[in-house]
Amino acid sequence: MDAKDGSHTRIASVNVNGIRAAHRKGMGEWLADREIDILALQEVRANEEILTKLVAEMTEPTGETWHIHEHEAADKGRAGVAIISRSAPVATRTGIGAGHSEDDGRWIEADYTLGDGSTLTVASVYVHSGEVGTTKQDHKMRFLADMADYLPKLAARTDHLLVMGDLNVGHRELDIKNWKGNVKNSGFLPEERAFFDRYFGELGYVDVARCLAGEVDGPYTWWSYRGKAFDNDTGWRIDYHMATPSLAELASNLKVDRAVDYSLRWSDHAPLVVDYKLP
Repeated sequence: MDAKDGSHTRIASVNVNGIRAAHRKGMGEWLADREIDILALQEVRANEEILTKLVAEMTEPTGETWHIHEHEAADKGRAGVAIISRSAPVATRTGIGAGHSEDDGRWIEADYTLGDGSTLTVASVYVHSGEVGTTKQDHKMRFLADMADYLPKLAARTDHLLVMGDLNVGHRELDIKNWKGNVKNSGFLPEERAFFDRYFGELGYVDVARCLAGEVDGPYTWWSYRGKAFDNDTGWRIDYHMATPSLAELASNLKVDRAVDYSLRWSDHAPLVVDYKLP
């Protein structure tokens, strides 16, 4: 693992696919070695008591008590988002849009005061997976529209903004290995991708990983557990760091912490890690 420059803040995001299973499979060993300062989690699938216990066990090697902010889904055992950090946030918020129950456990925010007195707002987001022709897709499209409405308002009330998470959409053909076979599937529908054109276009957000990686395939962050998807690197880039321009300029050292072997995976997603030279 690469050592962190002391002048940088290391921020990461990962869909853990169930925090209990991730902990059991070795997430703690990853976290102990990565010098993460702020970590956004998605698909936690556990209540606050369980999450607090497991985070304490995983962060014990750091010798610090980490701060936890979580939003559990209304449907127990599903979804759930959290932000854990070494420093305490000065404010936290949950939810987006009109408060639909199916959106519980999908949006959470935390504000941090930086060295120059400015504010960094971090959001952990888990967009619905969707399914064409079902209400699941209706929920997903509404949530993406709620994001388009809310993102400018959120950016206007903070100095630096970083929206992270499993957004469940591959924006461009570079983001999915087998994109031709998925243009009619949720996750790569033209109407879904059009929202990302807006996020990274007229709304002014920066796709940090794409900017740092350049015009290359991936780097993928999710691989199906089925078949040989992981071994063949047949992946999807559906996990993002979406930053306001001033924050994106401070980003460097992009890493996708892909397991070296299928047997060592503790989630079907890999952590997306970026260093930010914050004031």
